[in-house]
Amino acid sequence: MHPGPVFGNMDKFVGLGVFVDTYPNEEKQQERVFPYVSAMVNNGSLSYDHERDGRPTELGGCTAIVRNLHYDTFLVIRYVKRHLTIMMDIDGKHEWRDCIEVPGVRLPRGYYFGTSSITGDLSDNHDVISLKLFELTVERTPEEEKLHRDVFLPSVDNMKLPEMTAPLPPLSGLALFLIVFFSLVFSVFAIVIGLILYNKWQDQSRKRFY
Repeated sequence: MHPGPVFGNMDKFVGLGVFVDTYPNEEKQQERVFPYVSAMVNNGSLSYDHERDGRPTELGGCTAIVRNLHYDTFLVIRYVKRHLTIMMDIDGKHEWRDCIEVPGVRLPRGYYFGTSSITGDLSDNHDVISLKLFELTVERTPEEEKLHRDVFLPSVDNMKLPEMTAPLPPLSGLALFLIVFFSLVFSVFAIVIGLILYNKWQDQSRKRFY
């Protein structure tokens, strides 16, 4: 994890981010009530827009009144077969309330879970009491299993993310030597051809002069 401006985490992250935003930065914010829970999938090419409270890149969201409560509040993130569901229990009734539901979310394997936070001019105190992880047993067809393994960058169906190209592997010593060698050979060849053409041009110029 690398510290940064996106709620304490780096910008242009790779993965799924679920944000509990406690303060509206966008002026004339009327249709949203904060604190606000939102989600974002990033393949490393998108910046989180703080000035607009992440609206351009959010998958969905809901209001979550979690300040100054005298009981614990809960947030559940469920990801099954490319289906992302986020629910919350913030009323102290032990009942889940729907917040975000997005189909077609593709997340690679081998990622990590983490929490972070950041504050601006107005400070807040929110405690993460516990983080519980459960592996769900899901039956997949061979085709579904192959599609699940073939996901290398996070994405969302029907949502266009700027493409990120994987960095090219470094050249080996032999490959670098061959590139330099053939570049020099080509340069020498081009110089020789240029000199021959120049001499022919000079000979033709002299003949025209005489």
